[in-house]
Amino acid sequence: MARNQTSSFITEVPLIVDSKQEAELLSRFQAGRQLYNACLNEAMKRLELVRNSELYKTAKKIPRIKNKERCEAFKKAREQYRYSEYDLHSFATITSKNSKWIAEKVDSTAQQKLATRAFKASERVMLGLSSDVRYKVPSRFRSIEGKSNKQGIRWKDDYLVWGKLIVKPILDPANPVIRHGLESPIKYVRLLWRILNGKRRWYCQLVNEGLPYQKPQNYVSDGLVGLDLNISNIALVGDNHADLLPFAENVPSFTKEIAALQRKMQRSQRVNNPDNFEPSFKARKGRKTVVKKGKVKKNSRQWNKSKNYLKASAKKRELERKKTAYAKTQNRRVINEILRHGKHIKTENVSVKGWQKRYGKAISAKSPGFVQSELKRKAENAGGSFTKFSTQKTALSQAHLDGSRIKKSLSERVHRDVTGIPEHHRDLFSAFLSRSVNQDMLVLQDAQNEYLRLEPALLEAHQRHLTRKQVSKSESRQSDSPSERVSNESLTSDQIAIASEKSDGDVA
Repeated sequence: MARNQTSSFITEVPLIVDSKQEAELLSRFQAGRQLYNACLNEAMKRLELVRNSELYKTAKKIPRIKNKERCEAFKKAREQYRYSEYDLHSFATITSKNSKWIAEKVDSTAQQKLATRAFKASERVMLGLSSDVRYKVPSRFRSIEGKSNKQGIRWKDDYLVWGKLIVKPILDPANPVIRHGLESPIKYVRLLWRILNGKRRWYCQLVNEGLPYQKPQNYVSDGLVGLDLNISNIALVGDNHADLLPFAENVPSFTKEIAALQRKMQRSQRVNNPDNFEPSFKARKGRKTVVKKGKVKKNSRQWNKSKNYLKASAKKRELERKKTAYAKTQNRRVINEILRHGKHIKTENVSVKGWQKRYGKAISAKSPGFVQSELKRKAENAGGSFTKFSTQKTALSQAHLDGSRIKKSLSERVHRDVTGIPEHHRDLFSAFLSRSVNQDMLVLQDAQNEYLRLEPALLEAHQRHLTRKQVSKSESRQSDSPSERVSNESLTSDQIAIASEKSDGDVA
């Protein structure tokens, strides 16, 4: 019988943890990590036995058409070697009792959740969704959660309680988001830590039942929105509005700082691990003879890391964390702006993973994949829809209102329609056409009927983009002057988008 699933949201609260409490928490996390690794190892052993069994091999030969019979055969193979979530719960309980100290540090509900977590990791391997599992080292094991708010890790009287350990949170009663989370029913509680500015910070996540607090400005409209997703921006056309929104706007890239830290780390590694590198050699570079550093030797596993290396690594990790956090914040604003104009989304089925091979750094900086997945989640949670259609069948960047198709190079950012209508931005016109796509087919009659109504919005959005482009160009010229030179980190995402404008767009 399927479990009843209800809507959930997370309320995160920072905790005030002193040195004594932190030592106890780290001890409990260490016990939880060892139990998780033991459960994961046992799950993989049982999975291997299942795969090598005759029942499993026979089940694989059953045609997929006979789905019910095939599922029953796989179920028997798993039952033969007790490969299931609940059997792993029993293993976790026995292992904890035998070790004694794990049972003292980790309660029974947390033990079961750790076993479930290990089972799901092994199940992904069985289903072909992952190639292998990853055992946790102390720096990678960062969260433990309970099963309910009645025992184990729980929230009681505005405090985090875990056995005899009571931790005080930092609460802002004036914050409506926090207040809504505290007033909503709590399903279970998750305890986690993060490294911020080189220090460990502890947090409590309340997994609440219901819907999250919605700020008044982040309302969701019941309209239709056509999108055209690119590497550095997204074009949207709603029922009465159009715009071209840049990703990760005004986000610092920290390029120079990260590059300097990487060079420092590389020098430290070469000094402290000379045997792990091939010897330097001389090479010709034009008319000059230069000395090139040797590459890392294969199978170099033993690395000595100095204190300076670890400090530089921590600084680099913190800069990358800041960059990611800033980008997510700005991209969430883009998502909220789109949902203000409609929750029924239509967009091309583009491959962001395919873009990563060619535009790796741009994808890392702008995160279009995050925008796409988060927009889908929020639209569906609001009762809307997120429809993807084939790029090859529709070819919106080539389509014209009379039904003809004319190929364009990626450098052509303006759409000039053969019917004589005004010029439009290529991405905005593609987003407009996506509103009229139905079952991987562009319905030209719908696009022609809608065009006259949406033409002013499309032209206005194009003009805004041109104005923004001119402003960013003038700012970049001023920044290039010797008296007013600035680093690349101060460039806005619009300036970055313009520099790479020829390379973004309709990449299959």
